[in-house]
Amino acid sequence: MLIVSDCLNTYMFFQAIPVTAAGVPVSDQPFTRTGLLGFVGPDYLVFVVGKLDGLMTVSGRRHNADDVVATALAVEPMKFVYRGRIAVFSVTVLHDDRIVLVAEQRPDASEEDSFQWMSRVLQAIDSIHQVGVYCLALVPANTLPKAPLGGIHISETKQRFLEGALHPCNVLMCPHTCVTNLPKPRQKQPDVGPASMIVGNLVAGKRIAQASGRDVTQLEDNDQARKFLYLADVLQWRAQTTPDHPLFLLLNSKGTVASTASCIQLHKRAERVAVALIEKGRLNVGDHVALVYPPGVDLIATFYGCLYAGCIPITVRPPHPQNLVSKSACILTTQAIMKLLKSKEAATAVDIKTWPTILDTDDMPKKKLASIFRPTSPDMLAYLDFSVSTTGILAGVKMSHAATSALCRSIKLQCELYPSRQIAICLDPYCGLGFALWCLCSVYSGHQSILVPPLELESNVSLWLSAVSQYKVRVTFCSYSVMEMCTKGLGTQTDNLRVINLSCVRTCMVVAEERPRITLTQSFSKLFKDLGLSARAVSTTFGCRVNVAICLQGTAGPDPTTVYVDMRALRHDRVRLVERGSPHSLPLMESGKILPGVKVIIAHTETKGPLGDSHLGEIWVSSPHNATGYYTVYGEEALHADHFTARLSFGDTQTVWARTGYLGFLRRTELTDASGERHDALYVVGSLDETLELRGMRYHPIDIETSVIRAHKSIAECAVFTWTNLLVVVVELEGSEQEALDLVALVTNVVLEEHYLIVGVVVIVDPGVIPINSRGEKQRMHLRDGFLADQLDPIYVAYNM
Repeated sequence: MLIVSDCLNTYMFFQAIPVTAAGVPVSDQPFTRTGLLGFVGPDYLVFVVGKLDGLMTVSGRRHNADDVVATALAVEPMKFVYRGRIAVFSVTVLHDDRIVLVAEQRPDASEEDSFQWMSRVLQAIDSIHQVGVYCLALVPANTLPKAPLGGIHISETKQRFLEGALHPCNVLMCPHTCVTNLPKPRQKQPDVGPASMIVGNLVAGKRIAQASGRDVTQLEDNDQARKFLYLADVLQWRAQTTPDHPLFLLLNSKGTVASTASCIQLHKRAERVAVALIEKGRLNVGDHVALVYPPGVDLIATFYGCLYAGCIPITVRPPHPQNLVSKSACILTTQAIMKLLKSKEAATAVDIKTWPTILDTDDMPKKKLASIFRPTSPDMLAYLDFSVSTTGILAGVKMSHAATSALCRSIKLQCELYPSRQIAICLDPYCGLGFALWCLCSVYSGHQSILVPPLELESNVSLWLSAVSQYKVRVTFCSYSVMEMCTKGLGTQTDNLRVINLSCVRTCMVVAEERPRITLTQSFSKLFKDLGLSARAVSTTFGCRVNVAICLQGTAGPDPTTVYVDMRALRHDRVRLVERGSPHSLPLMESGKILPGVKVIIAHTETKGPLGDSHLGEIWVSSPHNATGYYTVYGEEALHADHFTARLSFGDTQTVWARTGYLGFLRRTELTDASGERHDALYVVGSLDETLELRGMRYHPIDIETSVIRAHKSIAECAVFTWTNLLVVVVELEGSEQEALDLVALVTNVVLEEHYLIVGVVVIVDPGVIPINSRGEKQRMHLRDGFLADQLDPIYVAYNM
């Protein structure tokens, strides 16, 4: 630095005039800045203590990087790390500087040696400098960038750390010990009483958050509704009046028709199934029958065969029926699956002697049924709808005949389904709305369903969109996993898909039991805009276990609206609307329109009282097609009995509601619906069971996961859950394993910055480890169970200190 130069720029750089506190120059002589830190001692001796660029200010106190390096080297000097190959610098995380120490370790050091050394270094720095180290990383020998004059290039090392390109072989994060400036945990205030809440809403001019779909009685002739009360009767009537009218058309992966069924064909096949159940299976009215079929017309025919025989059908995804069939009196399946069920592999999973009768329906006698069973009451059980929830619980709901026909009627009215219509369905047919659309709606409304099994898309990604284009379908349904498959698989091929024309699509609905995924639906709309897909066509539905179809866009009414809410307010169970692009803003899209005959109210999660407009609470639903109760193979029905028979603690205490278990809010918009009334939009925020209670606040996993996925290009997927009050983040690494440890610091940083939460454990796993159900929803509780049982086979697990 003691170089003299007559170049003007250099001259100005080296010329410095020191001033006093008052701003007066201390000398008329120019000085040269050395970049060194020091002081003048006795007898004018100059003492150098370090470099200016090694000065770190943490929590208002100054620390010198060279001092920290010296302390680290004093821990077993030269035995473990290379002298001169340690970098210490600070990074800003959560409004404060944090110390990061990176060292090159010797090749012969074991992982146990590494962690022993790191823990000793942490203790030494803490005791000598009274400061916590945020991250301590060890990298292989000769991998840190070198400075031109020798030593380590500190700024380049820091840049690599921040970008996730350092590739350490061992890492230890200590956010719990050194992040001391987190906002105070929320102290929950005592709840406001019901009377005060009602008065408060009235004073504020807020209406109670209640909304309903169109009145069913005004929309359709009630005589017809009575005639269509039992689906078995409807199928017989269609077989007599329009025998050759096509109801179902199944496509294979090549896009060719694999099988079809007209009204008479379906009726005759159902009769043969009923005969087999009564004569071969010796079943009685009310016996449960497990239907183990791949997606297809056989599944639909056997479902109606069960209704004809008075049995209770349960659709089961092959080939794992052992989870359900224990209470079934009979299993109906194909010959191929029957062999699989009786194989040695199946016998290792479940004792074959405990299995009920297994009948295959590939070769049944063509015998006419003596009489078709007619239920004595519409409240009798029609079928059981089983699925695994996102929290990992296998549970069925009971659907009565009245609820089944009411469900079909609502969907028919909302989507304007008539015998002249065709709809395309790319969903799994085993539960929920997917099952209703596959098996029930065509028979009730008479329209033709073009069935596209999602599994076929694995060998032909464009199958669903090609079918929609070929048959000029106006209404189509899919799942998020199908939409994701198309977006990823066809994203680079849109030029080769010019033969596909999607301008015919009026409504493309994603069937979901979660908050709408705006990013995915928008990227899907944008990607296929060139193929004629209208941006207004794509929407989402909302349903859950207690009611599989609460909201569905349909063909009439305003487009779904999007609002932006403050994510911080949401953590306090409050809804604060903000402008798009505001800090901490979160976009929420309306989940389609409330179905005809459905009433929705927002209730307080604890007091069970009604809430005002734009207040966050649990979504409760009252509807003729609510399920009538839970049916679980574990006999825990009583546990959730109040889910179906809830009443408000004040206000309208007469109406019986079903609790959805989802948080959301209602908001009256400026738009008008088909009846001319102002439109009420329902916004789903997330499942109550999955929310994370941390630091007195309520966090939704999807918000943390979205932040984590943005942190690095190699993060393919992410899921979060809590374990003993620790936040566990599981990330799927889509890249080389040397990037795995880089993600630990990035994940910890982003969650601290955006959510003010300290990550307890970071688990790096291979792609595909996070379990996803058939609707494309993450099963976080299954993942948690796998983590606790040590079944994830992770690439790396970092326990943050």
